[in-house]
Amino acid sequence: MKTYLILALLSVFTLTAFSQTVDTRRKLEVNGSAEAEVTPDIIYLGISLKEYFKDNNNKKKVSIDELERQLQAAVLSAGVPKENFMVNNVSGYTTVQKKKSPDFLASKQYRIKVTDLNKFNQIMDALDEKAVQYTNIESYDYSKIESLKKELKIKALQAAKDKAAYLAAALDDKVGDALEVQEINNESYPQPMYRANVMMAKTSLESADASSPEIDFKKIKLNYQMRVVFELK
Repeated sequence: MKTYLILALLSVFTLTAFSQTVDTRRKLEVNGSAEAEVTPDIIYLGISLKEYFKDNNNKKKVSIDELERQLQAAVLSAGVPKENFMVNNVSGYTTVQKKKSPDFLASKQYRIKVTDLNKFNQIMDALDEKAVQYTNIESYDYSKIESLKKELKIKALQAAKDKAAYLAAALDDKVGDALEVQEINNESYPQPMYRANVMMAKTSLESADASSPEIDFKKIKLNYQMRVVFELK
C-alpha cells in the first residue's frame, strides 16, 4: 500500500514539474515610437438664429422659417453639401407658445460641417446680421486619421525592431521572433482655442476689421508606442 502511495506522489510531482516548465529563451524587450501632427481639415460650426422685429411696434416679425431658408441658401451657395447642414436644437419653437405670446421670438441652432473656414466667412456675409445670436466652432477632425494611425503603428513597430537589432548586435546576438507585442497610444485632440469672444455677430467682425474669426487651431497630435519582446538567438 505504501509502495502505491509513493508511486502516486511521484507521478503528481512529475506532472507538476512538466506543467511548470521554465521558459529559458533569452529575450530582449524594447519600445518603438512614431508620432505626427496634422492640421484639422473637418470643422463643425455652430450657428444660432433668432427671430426679430423689423419695427419698434413689434408687429413686423422676421420668422425663423425665413431665416432658416436664408441660412440654407447661404450654405449651398458656399459649396457646402446639403447633408452637412443640420438642425442642432430648437428653442421654444411651438405653435402654442406663439399663440399665447405674439411677442414670442423663436430661435434655432444649426450645425454645419465645412472643410475650409473661408466658407464660414462666405456664409456669415450672406446672413441677416440681426438674426445671428452667436457662432462658434464645436469640434474638428482630420479626414485621413485612420490611415495615419495605421502608418504610425507600423513605423513604431519598425522602430522597435531596428532598436532591438542594434542592441542585440552589441551583445553579438541576433534578433529572433517577436514573442509579445503591446500597443500604447497617446492621441491628443485639443479643442479650438479662441483669441476673441465666440459670441460674435457679423457686425462685430466688420468693426474689428477681421476677414475671419481669430481662432488658434492647435494641431491634432498622434503618438504611438509599441512594446515588443524579441527572442535573442
